[in-house]
Amino acid sequence: MPEPHPPSPPSVFDRLGAMPPAAELLGWHLLAFDKEAGWARIAFTGRPEFANPRGHVQGGCLAAMLDEAMGSALIIATDAAALSTTISMTTDFVRPAPVGPLHGEGRVTSLGRTVAFLEGRLSTPDGKLVARATASCKLTPLAPGSGGAA
Repeated sequence: MPEPHPPSPPSVFDRLGAMPPAAELLGWHLLAFDKEAGWARIAFTGRPEFANPRGHVQGGCLAAMLDEAMGSALIIATDAAALSTTISMTTDFVRPAPVGPLHGEGRVTSLGRTVAFLEGRLSTPDGKLVARATASCKLTPLAPGSGGAA
């Protein structure tokens, strides 16, 4: 059974409607954010169904969590004016990720009119880094009612 999360802080996601299915599948839950600094901290659930043959969360699932964390930071930083359409993403897998809770942090490192650069980190709840990523993305206007997470 997934660990209970504290209530999410009030944020731009409250007005965006239903959570996208991919974010829901990953157990996306907003923990904290700073709009001016352009970062968001997200809880994820590394479900048993995400496990590889060694029993760790499969790398593609970790990359999806990083993509969600970075996209969430962009939504926070732009006050939901834009979504990130990933152009490229480089991911480093630092250590095996256990099945269970994981914490992601996304950060906007540069925000232009049409392109943004992002970075993300994914850790165990006790702070052990499991993966990190950098990405460049095209800014796409957010359509009303299109969902809450990146």
